[in-house]
Parts: sequence; C-alpha cells; structure tokens
Amino acid sequence: MKVAALFSGGKDSTYAIYLAQMRGWNVARLITMVPEKGESYMFHVPNIGLCDMLAEAMGIPHTAFPTQGAEELELDDLRKALTGQGVEGIITGAIASDYQSTRIDRLCHELDMRSFSPIWRWGQEAVLTDILAAGFKVMIVGVYADGLGKEWLGRILDSNSMEKLKALSEKNRMNISGEGGEFETLVIDGPNFLKKLEIIESETIWDGSRGEMKITEARLVPK
Repeated sequence: MKVAALFSGGKDSTYAIYLAQMRGWNVARLITMVPEKGESYMFHVPNIGLCDMLAEAMGIPHTAFPTQGAEELELDDLRKALTGQGVEGIITGAIASDYQSTRIDRLCHELDMRSFSPIWRWGQEAVLTDILAAGFKVMIVGVYADGLGKEWLGRILDSNSMEKLKALSEKNRMNISGEGGEFETLVIDGPNFLKKLEIIESETIWDGSRGEMKITEARLVPK
C-alpha cells in the first residue's frame, strides 16, 4: 500500500511511520504542516523546521506546507496539502486526540483516502515504552506541565526518565506520553533512520514555568 504520513519530527508521528513500514507499506512522502504564527490547534510546532532534515535521515521525500494555524481553517490548509499526493492513505501519529482524529478522518473521507493511525487508543505508557524499546532516541524539546522543569529540556528519554514521568503522571494527573500537550519531543535517531541527527547549537526559552529548547544548528551524521 502506498501512503503519505503527517510528520512533525516528534515521537508519535515518527513511530507511526515506522509501524507502517514494518507492515510493508510504501511510505512515499512525509507531509509537514508549518504554522505561520507559531501556534496551532492540530499540529506540532517546536523545531518543525528540522523535519526536512529528519525526512532525509529516513530516506523519504518530504514536503512542508504553510498553515495559518487558525482553528478549523487548518483543515483547509491540510486539504490542499493532501490533494494530489497519489496515495491510498494517510498515516498519523494520533493516540487519543478525538479533535485531531475526527477531523483527519472526515477529510480523508472527502478526498477518498483511507486514514490510518497505528497507535490509536494504545495505552499511553505502552506507547512510550514500545517507542523506546524499538530503539528510537527521543529528546524532550518542550515542557508545559507542572513538575516538568527546565532540566527536562534536551533530555533523552530512557528507563530512568520513564519512571519519573510515571510518578509525575500519578501525582499531577499528567499524561505520561505527553498526548495532552504536557511535553513535546524530537526524534534524533531510530531503527528506520539511515543517518542520525546531531545537535550543534540550541537555546532555551523559559518563562519560569514552561519553555522550549530551540535548536538553532544541527546536521546529519553517519550512524
């Protein structure tokens, strides 16, 4: 099956692509929606500019499309991006967001495409555990929830950080996978990567309770 994938550079969309490839599907193109104002109701924002480099790391053609980031109008921008791709379906990394899932499903129906979300309704902890077990290197690049301080920015998720996230989720009723917007991630390497991303320079933007790691320079290097 020939499909395209909505791609943000984060763990969920990257893992969804990997699962589609493991099923033998031809992931023919990655599509990234880039909010012009730095905000979006549907799409990932932090370090979105690295998606072209990450797509190259996976050896998949990539196209970025602008979106104004306005509620509901984002669907019109996505419709334009998906039209004429010559694929049978669209892959997304949605886990539990009905807001995102229902809108993409409806749009795919209009375009006579199938919508696939390989990790839809998986257990939140199970998703994160499986991503790390598969060999993906996941970096936290945005934190927006109580208990996630500045020290989490730039951290590579591992078994130790998983335990801390689990404790925070139980204490603060935080979603352990970040599906509720508690944190954002960037995948810098994985089993379907031909090269890995090396971060050369970055800056931290922090307002006292939440913040982001903005990567200003990076390159692809051999694995």
